[in-house]
Amino acid sequence: MHAVIHAPPPESCTLGADIRALRKARGLTLSGLGETLGRSVGWLSQVERDKSEPSISDLRYIASALDVSVSSLFRSEAPEHEQGLIVRGDARRPIGSRPAGLVEELLSPDLTDDFEMVHSTFESGAEITEEVMRPTQEVGYIVSGKLDLWIAGKTHSLNAGDSFRIRGEAFRWMNPYALPCVVIWVIAPPVY
Repeated sequence: MHAVIHAPPPESCTLGADIRALRKARGLTLSGLGETLGRSVGWLSQVERDKSEPSISDLRYIASALDVSVSSLFRSEAPEHEQGLIVRGDARRPIGSRPAGLVEELLSPDLTDDFEMVHSTFESGAEITEEVMRPTQEVGYIVSGKLDLWIAGKTHSLNAGDSFRIRGEAFRWMNPYALPCVVIWVIAPPVY
């Protein structure tokens, strides 16, 4: 006997669903985000349910309030039969607020799952000097290159093929090496 797996409903593959997922991942209520944006709960609810389309200015404010790039809220035009299922290599959405030297792209079709997959490229010389701490569980796999990673005050030098886990600990990273480092991250709950 085979289990029947259904595709996600179309509404899970929308701008509104992504905004709702990001808002919830940050522990914000509709009224809290609405207040930050200077907009009503009703308007924000309609945006999240795709009943109202936000303007570009609204998207800038929403992205800023949710600490993501505006471009991460735009979707690529995938064929209908692939929407919510497939992300082509040349159609990944750029995500996150990028420190110099870090390029991140969403590998997940959208932000409505319990986790997200991210493709990160750390350029040679890139680093963050301030520790990051988020209420997440994260696992990373070094695809190529090398990366120095500090987790809870301990230094780890990682090479291609190595993996790591961060569970809400403070961390920071640096790529002091000559080549870029490519990392695949799985983050739960989604933060981008």
